[in-house]
Amino acid sequence: MALVSIAQAQNDFIAGADLSLLPYFETNGIVYKDHGRPGDAIMILKNHGINCVRLRLFTSTPRQARNDPYDYINNLAYTVPLAVRVKEAGLRLMIDFHYSDTWADPGHQATPAEWKMLAFPQLIERLRDYNSNCIAAFSSAGAMPDYVQVGNEITGGMLWPLGRLSGSDPENQWARFTQLMKSAIQGIKDAAGSQMPKIVVHIDRGGDWNTTKWFFDNLNRHDVPYDIIGESYYPFYHGPPANLIACITNTVQRYGRPVIIAETDLPRIYSTNIFNLPASTDGQVQFVSMLGRVMKSAPNNLGAGIFWWGAEYEWPNANEAGVGTRSMFDENGNVLPVADTLGQLATPVNARIGQTSPLQGFNDSRHHPFGP
Repeated sequence: MALVSIAQAQNDFIAGADLSLLPYFETNGIVYKDHGRPGDAIMILKNHGINCVRLRLFTSTPRQARNDPYDYINNLAYTVPLAVRVKEAGLRLMIDFHYSDTWADPGHQATPAEWKMLAFPQLIERLRDYNSNCIAAFSSAGAMPDYVQVGNEITGGMLWPLGRLSGSDPENQWARFTQLMKSAIQGIKDAAGSQMPKIVVHIDRGGDWNTTKWFFDNLNRHDVPYDIIGESYYPFYHGPPANLIACITNTVQRYGRPVIIAETDLPRIYSTNIFNLPASTDGQVQFVSMLGRVMKSAPNNLGAGIFWWGAEYEWPNANEAGVGTRSMFDENGNVLPVADTLGQLATPVNARIGQTSPLQGFNDSRHHPFGP
């Protein structure tokens, strides 16, 4: 698989927002606004410079989605119409395959209920067919993704237990996991044809170079084809910005591929002041400005983009663990300044941002917890 060129990375910086629950919130009465004027949240964010939308994809059944929409609604039937809205708005699209009926993350990679009884050879084939059918559905609807994440935060593998990376037999575990990865990617190729999206491999270690190196060294050793490396970076989980700088710099230098921050966000209330970031809308702006300097300072201009997670969260009655305090919209539905700050990173005039120190204005202390 061809690498994304340095020239393309320079001209294609992704200012992204995850809007996976947008129709869910809209159905529950949330109205999104720009300076008090109601509008489509996708178009509002586009008007503030956001150029890509990320949507997660679950394997959940219609029954699961009906019974617990917050935790299961993001299946193909729900996601395709939302993807069409993204494409009709003229934005790029990333599809984030979770390969689970519900949330997949470092601590949860549950095999879909309907796949659990499959032997490993059957699981490989089911994964290929599933990916192919999903990509065909997006393509038929006129919403071919520009980027596809093959798994979500898969540092510990996916489709547990068969695809798990832990325990006493690492060679066989890596062999099984990478067979699953290759099958998933082949399924995308089967359906995409000449419209092949860029393949993103996403782990959760934006502040952890050693684990990043372990993961991608093994992935490359098994010849898994991919285009872009994705890292989650939440400072309250992944440490100070200096850790992020080290990880991004070393990753780009070792693998020569574009790197994105596939997930990040910051609370505007209820958080501890750290790195000189206040718990405010201004703190969010400062945080994104710092991330922009980090990514635009990456060697060979291979810091390729940033996605803000939970950008659409607005319904306080959902079991959303305070994620609404990290949204790109305030409690009244109005778009926040963080959207402008992220959107401006995608414009050529900001290419000079890397000329200043990424940590300028930040206290990179390791002595205080940071969290919502």
